[in-house]
Amino acid sequence: MATKKLCKYILALTIFIFLQSCEKKQNSWKRSKADRVETDRYIDAGDSLLKKWDCDKAYYYYYKAKLSAESKKDTSRMILSLINLATIHYTQADYSGAETVAIETIPLLETKKDHSYNFDLNLTLGNIYSNTFDYENAIYCYNKASLIKETTAIEKLVSLNNIAVVYLQMKEFKKAATILEPLITRREVLNDSSSYSRILTNLGYCYFKIGNSKALNYLNKSLQIRLKRNDIGKISSYAYLSEYHHKTNKNLANNYALLAYNAATKLKCPDDRLYTLKLLIELNTGNKSKEYSLKYLHINDSVTKVRQKAKNQFAKIKYDSKKEKDENLKLKAQKILQLEHQKKRNLILYLVVGTITVISIFITNLLLARNKREKIKAAYNTEIRISKKLHDELANDVYHTMAFAETQDLSTTHNKEILISNLDTIYSRTRNISRENNAMETGPLFISDLKEMMSGFNTQEVNVIINGMDSIDWLTIENNKKIIVYRVLQELLVNMKKHSQCSLVVLTFKKNGNKLQIDYTDNGVGATLEQLNSKNGLQNVENRVQSIKGTITFDTKSDKGFRAHFIFPI
Repeated sequence: MATKKLCKYILALTIFIFLQSCEKKQNSWKRSKADRVETDRYIDAGDSLLKKWDCDKAYYYYYKAKLSAESKKDTSRMILSLINLATIHYTQADYSGAETVAIETIPLLETKKDHSYNFDLNLTLGNIYSNTFDYENAIYCYNKASLIKETTAIEKLVSLNNIAVVYLQMKEFKKAATILEPLITRREVLNDSSSYSRILTNLGYCYFKIGNSKALNYLNKSLQIRLKRNDIGKISSYAYLSEYHHKTNKNLANNYALLAYNAATKLKCPDDRLYTLKLLIELNTGNKSKEYSLKYLHINDSVTKVRQKAKNQFAKIKYDSKKEKDENLKLKAQKILQLEHQKKRNLILYLVVGTITVISIFITNLLLARNKREKIKAAYNTEIRISKKLHDELANDVYHTMAFAETQDLSTTHNKEILISNLDTIYSRTRNISRENNAMETGPLFISDLKEMMSGFNTQEVNVIINGMDSIDWLTIENNKKIIVYRVLQELLVNMKKHSQCSLVVLTFKKNGNKLQIDYTDNGVGATLEQLNSKNGLQNVENRVQSIKGTITFDTKSDKGFRAHFIFPI
């Protein structure tokens, strides 16, 4: 088993032991009838509030429904909740927010083939684009809605009427009339007074704009239907009749504009109030015109403030709901940990046994992986050093972790964090030993690996500078010599880190004939000859260099930095 895999095994073992029970519980959870009832309860509450035009509270419940459906992977109710949220953004003139939420449903619809959701989404997007003057996309979405195979006759009529309205906005009245004329005689329209009056109004307005004599009859007829139904559409009927009489009978036009304004005020339709006030401003002069202008400015400012407040409220609802969801998830996680606490002794035992097993395999593989070209003495010293690291560092950490787990109450958050930190330290130490002794790349990636190793010793306190390395043709150098270069430089840098106390290290590579020369220099405290002889790491360096018929010399003057001169045939 390779050393990298061993390190991964330790991490996998740790995660497995502490999360296995939680994972089994999570996999065993199934959606219950109660889950769906909870989501439906939120949606029903939102529907009830939206009918009362209480958008803030409706938004809260739809967003709760969305989070509830999301946690239960209930795609249908997620889509329904998102479309309702987009509708509220739209009614509050937050068209950007409406588009963002509506588009969020598209990937969900790809997995849920339901024509009603597709129709509602495209109709909503069409309304958004129509109100943001993106007429091309509005027509595209309405067309897409009307062409859905399972769309009902009334739904197709709604889509076609909306396309005609877009052409009205674009002042292409003939195109709009061409779409509306066939609809006015359809049985489905004649049997639905709401649709019939709507299409009559729009067609009457088109005829008015293109000079068709049927205009007034259609506009009056649609108004009578809407008055009988007490339909909100009577506002647009009054407004269109005001426009119709604007040039021929200003008094009548003014009366219709006033009726439209009063109806919009009573029904609390701020956009319609602004529109009808524009008509009144144009139809009046003097003080009356000034009075209507002041009203227009006041309402416009109020609408802007109310809608901005609504946007802020929607953002707050999203934030609060997400925070509540995160807290609930945290409580669930804590409950799972408490339920698993009774198994802690066995879990810790598994961890200790597993870690010791991995360490044993790790040591064995390191011994087997020794480079056969190195001298026996160098290999022996390296193995002693690794064993010492394992004993002094890793074994002590494992012992202390075992003792901590046996004696402390792991149900407390503080002790859990200490235990996890200790386990992370064990893993980090094992990984570092692995990196120092694992198999080495000697092909085209050798240079990048060597640079990466050396740059690893660059810190805020120590700057490592490399000169001339790229001028060497490393592909012509034997693999075993590359390994020696790597290990020698690694030993020197490790020694520097432990003993030198330097701030600057310079490594210089140059070719002298058929030999490669490497010079190491730092500005640390230096070393005496006795100190050099006492360092096993530097003895290992000499043994390695001699194994490839090279030589290495050290500067033994203390307090003047440390220097090493390394040369071998290539």
